[in-house]
Amino acid sequence: MMVMHRIYTWFRGHRFAVDVTLTAVLWLLLGATMLFGSDAAASLIIATGLIVPLVWRRSRPVAATAVIAAVALVQWALSLPQVPADIAVVLVLYAVAAYGPRWASIGALILALVGAVMFITRYYVDPAARTVSTISSTAFLLVVVWLLVLFSWTLGDLTRTRRLREEALEGRARRLEVEQQQERALAASDERSHIAREMHDIVAHSLSVIITQADGGRYAAAADPAVAAQTLETIAETGRTSLQEMRRLLGVLRGDEGASTRPLPTLSDLDELLLGFRAAGLVLAFEQSGNARRALPAGAELTAYRIVQEGLTNVLKHAGPLSSATASLQWLGRGLQIDVLDDGRGAASDASVSGSGSGSGQGLGYGSGQGSESGIGNGIRGMRERVRLYDGTLSAKPEPGGGFRISAFIPYTEA
Repeated sequence: MMVMHRIYTWFRGHRFAVDVTLTAVLWLLLGATMLFGSDAAASLIIATGLIVPLVWRRSRPVAATAVIAAVALVQWALSLPQVPADIAVVLVLYAVAAYGPRWASIGALILALVGAVMFITRYYVDPAARTVSTISSTAFLLVVVWLLVLFSWTLGDLTRTRRLREEALEGRARRLEVEQQQERALAASDERSHIAREMHDIVAHSLSVIITQADGGRYAAAADPAVAAQTLETIAETGRTSLQEMRRLLGVLRGDEGASTRPLPTLSDLDELLLGFRAAGLVLAFEQSGNARRALPAGAELTAYRIVQEGLTNVLKHAGPLSSATASLQWLGRGLQIDVLDDGRGAASDASVSGSGSGSGQGLGYGSGQGSESGIGNGIRGMRERVRLYDGTLSAKPEPGGGFRISAFIPYTEA
């Protein structure tokens, strides 16, 4: 079976060479019979004119049909003797029906039917003998030739239909392959964005707490050495927690079956998150109102958690000393409203960003001039990407009276 498949594949890849070989063999077989006739030279020329164009019967079917039809017409007009190579008419009719355009296929069929009448009347009808038997035999011969012509054309047309179906299937397979590649590329891009958001949320939050504690502890230790020990304890605990989160994330990326499968944080874990910010020295108030009409998806709760985390992390990084923050969750009829507000120096920023799940987050800085692609810009962009996955909206901008506000709305997922 494999051998036959290889042979078929080779024939499909070398069609012109195959056509040249078959045409040469046909010319040798039919041309040999021309050498023994009474008009060998003329017969050999006609046979050559009928057979040689078959080389291009698949690559140039219309041109090959036109040449063979012209040679046959010359043969008929000059009353040249019949030759076995006249079978080339039937062969090229099959070829043009299988590989030529539709108009050429129909035209060649009509021409072949008319040519059959001309052929029979020229070579098989004696004008002097018009008896009933002669007319009957002529009609029978004409029907036989017509059946041969129709059979050849029908076989070629069926081949054409099968060829077009195979080409359509091959085209569909190529399109499916391209679509699969595009889907894989989109999935990889989405996964990279997801990993980038998780890495930013884990690293940025932890490092902000660590830096804040380290700076505060350094100054407070001069007056009270006991503060240094408490600060170092907080730094160590934050570092261990972040290391666990990083190990969990890297384990998932490696496909490690032994990686931690601890559930991702949800809104029920906000108390622990807020406790960590308060331990870092942030004056923080938390408000929650309303009742949830239905539970948010796990991913949406993670998004809400990350928004609060990112907003409070930005307060630590950019709001300045002696600033306070308020985080609030309000359950509305359509979904969850999240607000993170501080009274720091966000109003000193020269730029603001507001939108509904769009924008890059560039130009955002809590008065510290840090509004580039790094720093808070990545955080705002990550929040926007998270909220957009659940058809939510997000705005981040300085408050007119001072401070900075991050507002997000995550609607319920309606079934």
